[in-house]
Parts: sequence; structure tokens; C-alpha cells
Amino acid sequence: MKFLIIIPAHNEEDNLSFTLNSLQQQSFKDYKVVVVNDGSIDQTPEIIKKYTDQDSRFETINLQKSAHQPGSKVVNAFKNGLKTQSINEFDIICKFDADIILPENYLETIRNSFQNNPENGLIGGLLYIEKNGEWVYEGNSNKHHVRGPMKAYRKECFIEIGGLRETLGWDNIDSILLENLGWKEVVLPGLQVKLIKVKGADYTVKESDYYGRYFYFLGLKRFLAYIASSKEAMKSKSIPFFFQIIKSYENCRSKKLELKITKDEQKIINNKRWEALKKKWLNI
Repeated sequence: MKFLIIIPAHNEEDNLSFTLNSLQQQSFKDYKVVVVNDGSIDQTPEIIKKYTDQDSRFETINLQKSAHQPGSKVVNAFKNGLKTQSINEFDIICKFDADIILPENYLETIRNSFQNNPENGLIGGLLYIEKNGEWVYEGNSNKHHVRGPMKAYRKECFIEIGGLRETLGWDNIDSILLENLGWKEVVLPGLQVKLIKVKGADYTVKESDYYGRYFYFLGLKRFLAYIASSKEAMKSKSIPFFFQIIKSYENCRSKKLELKITKDEQKIINNKRWEALKKKWLNI
């Protein structure tokens, strides 16, 4: 099985070499890497060139600078990288971030899981961050969800879900759609991926605005969006936070901002969220 690995990179001069080094050190060697220089104004292009000059498996493209928006920008960069390749030449399509360090057996273990389990559509490890000199589990998501920085899709699954959506919430939309189509999302806890940079550190969107927009672009109907907002407010122990999220969500609704999912997909997402809500909170 052959991997196509696409890495969007925006001003990653402090991190990118760690990611690319960890790829070169993989025990499994049959892969191509496309690093998408997404309007970087630091030394990112020079770092990329060091790898493309010495390793024919590494390629790059350059994009113009654009506004940094959570979700949509990184998927746009990913899609531009994907356009440069013939997807039929590959078996596994990966979207990796430019600030992760993969264990040496990462690709080999992913490949073996795909080969041995035809129902597996999306596979990844667990993210770890450095804290007090030690690498500890990030804990920002449940251990059954493959996080955005290290997605590996079976090509057939990737095509069937329509690829990645250029929107906030893309890395949850894919999980819901592939499960609805009968594919499995699998996290391999033995694969510990080191995350160098704290996610969201360079976002310009306020946290309440982020959640409001996230729930809207995920396609959640008002009732489920309000429930989700209340959960975030409880985590923050802040009633005003709930109303701030709702304000952001309702602002998106009033503007009728375009969703990157179809009506049928929106229905699927809401049904899945409702089922999860009943299972967790109502014990139905």
C-alpha cells in the first residue's frame, strides 16, 4: 500500500523539520509527501527545499497568503496539494500537520491495520503534548476520535465521503459521514504522536465565537446547538459563556452563511448527535 501525505504549512520554521525528519525515519518507505507552503513569510520555504532537494519522495507547492481561519484555510491548502497528484496511484490519503513528530513505526502500523481490517476507513494514533518536561496525553478529544493533525484515510473511504470539507468542523464531519457509510474510525493508542505546538495558538477568533461558528458549520439544528453550547459553558463554569456562544451561532444563522455539507449530510450529522445525546445523557 502506498501513502500520499499532504502537509499544509504556514510559518512553521520552528516545527516543520521535526515532522519531515520523523517521516524520513519511518520503517515503511513507500510514500510521497507534498508540503503545501501556505503563504509563509518565515523560513518555511527554505526548510522545505532542503528535503525536496535531497529526497525525491518530497514535493512542494506554494500558495498565496490568505486570512487564517480555523478549519477552512488548512483544508483549502490540503486540497491544493491533492490537486497536484493522481489519487489513483495511492492507497492511503493522509492529512498531517506540520508540527507533529511521528513514531518510527507509524506508517507501517497504519498500513498493517488497513490491510488486516477492510472495514477500517480512518486510522490514527493519540496526540501527546509536552508538559513539565514530559510527554502526556493531550486529552482534548475522546480516545475513539482521530484528531485533525494525523488523519490517514483508506482511499475508497476518502472518495466515498467526498473528501474533506473546507469548513470549521471538517475533522468531525468526516468521522460522522464515514461511519454512516459503514466505515470504521480507529484510534491505535500505541501510536503516540507528539504535538509540538498548542492548537489554536495562532487563531484570531474568540473562543465563544469559535464554538458558535463551529456548531453552525457542523450543521447542528438550534436545539442541539444550544445543548452543545450549554456543555461548553458548564466546562468553563460560566453562564455568560453560554450566551456568547449562542450569540455567535445565531449570528451565523441570521446571515445564512453557506454550509459545506448537503441537506442529507446535515440530517445525518444531527441524527448522530441526537443518538449520542440520548445514549450519554438520557440512557436511552
